[in-house]
Amino acid sequence: MANSFDKIEVGNYYHIYNRGINNCSLFEREEDYQRFLLLYEKYITPIADTIAWVLMPNHFHFLIRIKENVRYKYSMEEIANAKINAVRSEDADRLSADNIQINKWATVTLPDVIKDPSALRGNDVTAEVGGNDASSGITLSGTSTQTGHSRLPQPAKHLSHLFNAYARYYNTRYNRHGALFERPYRRKQVDSDNYFRQLIIYIHNNPRHHGFVHSALEYGWSSYLDYLNAGNEIYSSCVDEYFGDINNFKACHQTGKVDDDFFE
Repeated sequence: MANSFDKIEVGNYYHIYNRGINNCSLFEREEDYQRFLLLYEKYITPIADTIAWVLMPNHFHFLIRIKENVRYKYSMEEIANAKINAVRSEDADRLSADNIQINKWATVTLPDVIKDPSALRGNDVTAEVGGNDASSGITLSGTSTQTGHSRLPQPAKHLSHLFNAYARYYNTRYNRHGALFERPYRRKQVDSDNYFRQLIIYIHNNPRHHGFVHSALEYGWSSYLDYLNAGNEIYSSCVDEYFGDINNFKACHQTGKVDDDFFE
């Protein structure tokens, strides 16, 4: 079984999951589910493709793939303005582009390392800070140009930002204090086609497994209904690659059979 705390790296697929501390509720009302998804869109969608998801009253599961073509981008104008607005001090004089936090995103063209969702291994792109892809002529991080500065995002921090932001919302709304989620959150690298396929079924059938519904069709806070409605290109591609067609996708979910060795 994969480690529950695998390092998160670009180009890889991960099962991200966690629960409320001491099994406490995470979602009390419909608005709570909606707020979590809005925050997910803000913090996670820019840096990861979402393959499957489910939100349960006291826990959640996501299957995601960390994008490798996303960079933070700082323009020289923004850097200059940040320096001008900084407090005049010795520390301000040492202010650099690396520690100015400006929420701007840009994508760069990289080789198509992963052309389809079945290619789960063999990523040759260098993802470490300072790494380069010589074949494309693109510096993957720490690039300074006349127009700006770019660097790799840190996916683990984005996930932490999501959980912290939602905890602040939840604690304020329900007048509570302290941690909301168990720490650290669980993350397992998905490194085989079999695990990938079974994880989609497992995630969508989680409400059924816990006795909330009799069928994945009856639960609204998951990606299952979006799959049936061909919600996006990623979902359609996964159906074709791993289930053959939508009818077999439905049949596999109806049986709900998965290998218990993959899951705790």
